[in-house]
Amino acid sequence: MLKIASAALLVLALTPARAADVNDYPTEARADFVYVCMKTNGETREALKRCACSIDVIASLLPYEKYEAAETVASMDLALGAVGNMFRNSPQAKAMSDDLHRAEAEAEIRCF
Repeated sequence: MLKIASAALLVLALTPARAADVNDYPTEARADFVYVCMKTNGETREALKRCACSIDVIASLLPYEKYEAAETVASMDLALGAVGNMFRNSPQAKAMSDDLHRAEAEAEIRCF
């Protein structure tokens, strides 16, 4: 019995974690997302439900590290001049933005 339990624990330890399996989004980041989402979609109980669903979907598809990087790129994308151009024209920045947009689109489909 002990060998079976040890083997099961070993399998679990060696299985790579998916974003859906890890709650790696800080509460503050989730709350900030829901707050902005509700300001955009109405400050109702229904909006709260849908906005909370949205961040849960995004978190299940995109690890927090990638979400945070994509949010940074999105804010820098608004910058003027050379800094803004650097972010708008970077293939890495575009890939990060695309990942976030896909996760947001999936959240829109599932939650709204």
